Amino acid sequence: MVSSERQIMVVDRATLFADLYFQGFSPAEEMDYEQIVMDNYYYDLRDKVETMPQLKQPIAYAIIVNKDAREVFAYQRAQKDGQYEEKRLRGKWSWGIGGHIDKVDLQDGDPIRASLLRELQEEVVLPEFDPPEILGYINDDQTEVGQVHFGLLYLIRTSCKNVQAREGEITWGGFMPVVKLLEICTGEETPVESWSEIALTPLRQALGFMDEDEEP
Repeated sequence: MVSSERQIMVVDRATLFADLYFQGFSPAEEMDYEQIVMDNYYYDLRDKVETMPQLKQPIAYAIIVNKDAREVFAYQRAQKDGQYEEKRLRGKWSWGIGGHIDKVDLQDGDPIRASLLRELQEEVVLPEFDPPEILGYINDDQTEVGQVHFGLLYLIRTSCKNVQAREGEITWGGFMPVVKLLEICTGEETPVESWSEIALTPLRQALGFMDEDEEP
């Protein structure tokens, strides 16, 4: 499909935040934004909606964690033209995998979860993993990318000790301890995409690191 013809899932900002607006992270138990999206989404041209902050593009944003080591799959996005589509995120560190929800994802009933599984298959080799767990939601209206996107944050637990990145969008990837992710966030060498920074605290909470040393 030609990029200019690609239709993706969107939801009206006013509808999404009708009952509660937030900046940053909102835990899943506070408000069921997933259901709000499912009840109100429609599809529109991607090239059109990328400059329309009155709409939000839902993204299922999955973080992969090794169950035994409690280490997180982190990676750097590709930097060159033609390797990674979103110019504003090229070269940045990330520990979230996700992408736009396309019409093809409707075929499996739940387009949000279907897009999550599709993106995992497209970006990494992950032979086995537990059912996705939703941790909450990400909204970052302080960045150009964030103004038009809305994240549904999921945790993917696996027993796999290695996750192989497929060629293309990811230049390097591997499991890292959470303490290393904290170091990357505070470092100055390579920027971290804002959603990964926002997701780090709820991720640490989900893995039981908030009240103990970071190393397991």
